[in-house]
Amino acid sequence: MTTSVAAYAAPAPKAPLERTTVPLRPVGEHDVLIDIKFAGICHSDIHQARDGWGEGIFPMVPGHEIAGIVTEVGPGVTKFAVGDRAGVGCMVDSCRECDNCKAGLEQYCKAGNVGTYNAIGKDGEPTYGGYRSHIVVDENYTLHIPEGIALDVAAPLLCAGITLYSPLAHWNAGPGKKVAIVGLGGLGHMGVQIAHALGAEVTVLSQSLRKKDDGLKLGADHYYATSDEATFEALTGTFDLIVSTVSAPLPLDKYLGLLKTDGAFVNVGAPEEPVSLNLFSVIGGRKTLAGSGIGGIQETQEMLDFCAQHGLGAEIELISASEINEAYERVLTSDVRYRFVIDNATI
Repeated sequence: MTTSVAAYAAPAPKAPLERTTVPLRPVGEHDVLIDIKFAGICHSDIHQARDGWGEGIFPMVPGHEIAGIVTEVGPGVTKFAVGDRAGVGCMVDSCRECDNCKAGLEQYCKAGNVGTYNAIGKDGEPTYGGYRSHIVVDENYTLHIPEGIALDVAAPLLCAGITLYSPLAHWNAGPGKKVAIVGLGGLGHMGVQIAHALGAEVTVLSQSLRKKDDGLKLGADHYYATSDEATFEALTGTFDLIVSTVSAPLPLDKYLGLLKTDGAFVNVGAPEEPVSLNLFSVIGGRKTLAGSGIGGIQETQEMLDFCAQHGLGAEIELISASEINEAYERVLTSDVRYRFVIDNATI
C-alpha cells in the first residue's frame, strides 16, 4: 500500500519550497527503502525548481544527493540488507537494454535515464527526490556508502563527487598531467580534491582570489583569478585538461587558449543560455571541447570507494529543512563553502 511521507516541495515554478507530504511507492521485489539522513543541495535543484532547464513537473521535491540507511528490502534484493549505509544519486532507473546501459553508462541511456526527481518513472508516476524522509529505489540504482565516509559529507558525492570524478578519470588526470578546475564551488571543491588524489598538478581558476587559502588546503598547487587578464597570458598553452564547473556562460575562446595541443576543455556546469565559440579555437592545437554528465552506477561506486580510500568528502554546511529557501538564495550568490546539506531529521 502506498503511504505518504513528509517532504519539502516546490508547489509551482519559482515558488518557495514548503513542507508537505508526497506518496511513497510500495517496496517492490528488487527495491530498498531508505531512511534518508542527509540530502545535499545542488545548483541543479535550483535550475529545475525554477524551470531554468525547461518545463518541470510540479509539485517538485528536489534532491539527488541522498545518504541514508536501508530499513526494508524487497524479497528479491541481493545487494543490500537492512542497516546498510546507502546512497542515491541523480538517476533511479534507465532502459537497461541499450548499448550504453549495458556498458555501465546508464547516465547516457539512449531512451533517457529516469531522474531521481522531476521525471516520470516506469510506473507512470512522478519521481520525488531527497528532500523527504524516505525513498524507495531499485537496488541496481542504489550505492553502498563505505564506512570510511560520514553520511553527511558523503551525500554531495552522489552528484558533485561523481560529476567531477567521471571526467577526471575519463581524460586520465593523474601524475604528469596539468589539470585546471574552473570555479571553486560545490562541484569545483570536489574536483580539486579528486584531481589531487589522482596525482595531477592542480590549478584553480576562479573569478577572484577570495577562496585561495581554501583551494590550496583542498589540494590545489596553484590558484589564479580569471578577472585578471594577466592570468590568460601567463597560462597560455599550459593545461592537459580543464574542467569547468560554472553554470554561467564563459568566454570559451579565452579558456581554450589555455590548453596544450590535444588538450580538452570539459563542461560539467550547465548554463541556461547558449554559449558562443570561434571554431579556430579548437582547430588550432587539435583541442577538444567536451561535456560530461555524472557517471554510471559502477563508476559512482568506484568514486565512493576512492573517496573513502583517500579520506575525501564534501566541505559542508549542515542546515535544517526550514532553511532551504534561504540556502537557495545563498547558492546563487556563491555564499556557501561548499555544499549545503539538509539534516533530514528536521523535515
